[in-house]
Amino acid sequence: MFTQSAMFLLLLLGISIVAKNQSLMIAVGVLLVLKALGLDAKIFSLIQTKGINWGVTIITIAVLAPIASGQIGFRDLGDAFKSPFAWVALVSGIAVALLAKGGITLLSEDPHITTALVLGTILAVSLFKGVAVGPLIGAGIAYMVMRIYEYIK
Repeated sequence: MFTQSAMFLLLLLGISIVAKNQSLMIAVGVLLVLKALGLDAKIFSLIQTKGINWGVTIITIAVLAPIASGQIGFRDLGDAFKSPFAWVALVSGIAVALLAKGGITLLSEDPHITTALVLGTILAVSLFKGVAVGPLIGAGIAYMVMRIYEYIK
């Protein structure tokens, strides 16, 4: 007999297959395998508490790999700041990091918001070929909008 969570994951697997979204397929597949092996009680809690940090670490490694390989050096860094687009990227990077900080605050203070954020991320990933970094940034944007609303109100 399938549990509600397993049926939900199977639905997401179907959506990921139709949308040809490999990341979502792998994520759902891993969760289904862990669930089928009975490891969900132990591992899901660990993934929920540490997964975002692991993901951020992996993304950071990927971003720093060109520096480590020598493809990007100090000269490239200096040249980059001659471009107005580099300045836009710098400001965007700062803004996203600050939004993510607010997202962590919101998710810890108001965990039920996670459901809507996850649904939004799943829709964006499966229907619009988005990338599943949305919940944290989405939470940050939601946090900022909520604070602006409270301030105006």
